[in-house]
Amino acid sequence: MAAIYSTYEAKARFGEILRKVRGGQRVVISFRGEQVAEIRPIPPEPVSIAERLSRLESDGLLRPAGKRGAKLRPIARKPGALARFLESRE
Repeated sequence: MAAIYSTYEAKARFGEILRKVRGGQRVVISFRGEQVAEIRPIPPEPVSIAERLSRLESDGLLRPAGKRGAKLRPIARKPGALARFLESRE
């Protein structure tokens, strides 16, 4: 069970709350009787690269690479765009 502190108590006892969190406990902050925030320990980072990649994929921050050897599409819509751009910079 998480310890519950009001916002006033949390401000006054912040050091105590941090000690509890560092010890692995979860602390809930309430405002006028309604729970509004949770302070909890950060889980340890995965150790292997495979675990990190799978975690990033599950969080939606990374997606597997596409098919190897796939053709790249040109970004410029008109041929010679790079040459015109480089000329304009001179």
